Amino acid sequence: MDENYEPRQINGEAGRSGKDKKKKKSWDYDKEIARLQVELAHLQAWMKKSGARVVIIFEGRDAAGKGGMIKRITEKVSPRVFRVVALPAPTDREKSQIYMQRYIAHLPAAGEVVIFDRSWYNRAGVDRVMGFCSDKKAQRFLELAPRFEAAIVESGVILLKYFLTVSEEEQERRFRRRIDDPVRQWKLSPMDVESYQRWWDYTRVYDEMLRMTDSNHAPWWIVPSDDKKRARVNCISHILQSIPYERVKFDAPDLGKRQKRPSNYIEDSSVRHVVPDTTS
Repeated sequence: MDENYEPRQINGEAGRSGKDKKKKKSWDYDKEIARLQVELAHLQAWMKKSGARVVIIFEGRDAAGKGGMIKRITEKVSPRVFRVVALPAPTDREKSQIYMQRYIAHLPAAGEVVIFDRSWYNRAGVDRVMGFCSDKKAQRFLELAPRFEAAIVESGVILLKYFLTVSEEEQERRFRRRIDDPVRQWKLSPMDVESYQRWWDYTRVYDEMLRMTDSNHAPWWIVPSDDKKRARVNCISHILQSIPYERVKFDAPDLGKRQKRPSNYIEDSSVRHVVPDTTS
């Protein structure tokens, strides 16, 4: 584990001073995120040309902002290049397989960025706290994960791991907002409620996970996320800095001329169902 790692960040106690926050008030989030999304488009072009393979893992506290982060990364690029993997609970068949087996199937081919919205680290977090696996299996996972990731990196894949932190107070604020807002209520699952109630159980296992699975070939990067906008800009900037992409010249196609309407074309007069205009 990096000697600069401080467990207090996982507990959400680390933050910026009031002075630092004032300095940041003048920035333009919309302008900065738009600039970064242009760079992600350049990254996409380079991925397709170079055949590079990238895996980005997002882990962290519930309500820390993983979904919003992934949305900002992917909303302006192709889902065929930037693939998001958010696996449901394993089936009975998958439970009988080698634990890593269902994740290996989703690793990238040439020219792909695979983003794991939670990953094999479920075993070290929710599976362990909720009793879905034994402590012995969780410990064995923590021992093997760095070796598994070393094999991924040695195959030429760029592997980036991010852990989003959020304070107890901010997590509760976000949960209560989900309760009160109908368009956010779907985000509040029974597992979220458990994670709220068992904050310190999760703190303990996350501390151990970060300590045992941080490595030179696949380090953990902590993303303080009480301020979602700052977290998005900081994390996307770090992703772009961590991948040695180059801008690829865009060869604009010649659209040519549209064909003329055929002289023998007859307008179809059959009845069609048109969506009513509700704006007038």
